[in-house]
Amino acid sequence: MARWEPDARGRLERAALELYSEQGFDQTTVAEIAKRAGLTKRTFFNHFADKPEVLFWGHEVLREVYETSIADAPASATPLDVLAAALQAAAALHEPRPELIRRRHVVIAAHPALQEREHLKRATVADTITSALHRRGIDEPTARLLGEIGPAVFKVAYDRWVADAAYDGRLGELVADALGSLAEVVTTSAARSATSLL
Repeated sequence: MARWEPDARGRLERAALELYSEQGFDQTTVAEIAKRAGLTKRTFFNHFADKPEVLFWGHEVLREVYETSIADAPASATPLDVLAAALQAAAALHEPRPELIRRRHVVIAAHPALQEREHLKRATVADTITSALHRRGIDEPTARLLGEIGPAVFKVAYDRWVADAAYDGRLGELVADALGSLAEVVTTSAARSATSLL
């Protein structure tokens, strides 16, 4: 078996997701993943620390995307516009891999420990957004509020995206829809509050 193969990480990821889907996460071994990918166990551990990391390895890349897009937003952008740009950048990261991401979603949804890790990932994304916004000079309470709202908005769009293949290539559109719904709710609530004070 070759010691070096092109796109070893991608091949291992695809093989793992196939096996997790076919026989379950707990029942799948690293040896089986490596064999399915046509690689060695050593190659697997060169790319992933363990089986769960196959599902979560992109988390650091996602955090970097949030940090970079928030830092690079125009100085004139409103805090909400900065958040929207960051969410769109995250959507663009996901859009080229719908099939793999849908498989990942199903595997995680079927496993409580993996769900817990997914929730933790979402919490660290919230912290990343909050810190990046605060570094732009946005006050801490506003940065924290947007940091909590951002992952929630993204999750609403993401859940629609993974549930229906008709949305392939359109995660950014769904993110915009979710942000629009949020803006509409806030505007309507503000208008009602203002009316009640008259």
